[in-house]
Amino acid sequence: MVEKLFLSSVMGFIFIFIFTSCEKKPEVTEVPETEEVTVALTSSEQEIKGELFTLGLSDLKIIKTVDTSTKELTTTPSLKVTTKISNNSTNILDIKGVTIQYLDSSGNPIPFKDGEKKATVSLYMWSDIQPGKDSEKSLEAKVPMVAVKEKSINKIRIHVVYVPTPLKKESMDLPVKMEK
Repeated sequence: MVEKLFLSSVMGFIFIFIFTSCEKKPEVTEVPETEEVTVALTSSEQEIKGELFTLGLSDLKIIKTVDTSTKELTTTPSLKVTTKISNNSTNILDIKGVTIQYLDSSGNPIPFKDGEKKATVSLYMWSDIQPGKDSEKSLEAKVPMVAVKEKSINKIRIHVVYVPTPLKKESMDLPVKMEK
């Protein structure tokens, strides 16, 4: 009797072990492996003279994320650059923002496709730039995927929005009389 009980217990454990270990494991979906690739732009340092300021650009590069197996872009690429604005005027420059536009070899803007992030405007809280001084900031703006895939960027147009004069203050006296 004890032998029968022992044998049925062992058989029960084996039966339970077989069915629990053969249970179907949940499938793991594979996430594509990606890598960040840096594409340097030539020339990586440039200086452009404007009417009231000089815009210096350095470390121009495009950062893109690609699927390692297909080499396809996985996210909208970004332009990264360090900007330096030097005030050449006799007024204070109050920089309000910078806009980036990408042009092809014909001088036409390269459009963003539907669904791409279109962050081409980068606003900064620059402090006022005094005459003869400069201010340096890092800039990051999205680049159309088609421009990176086809390597069709020929020019980058940079719009700098600024107020060239300091705020003025005037005081005026208004004559009044108090009634009695």
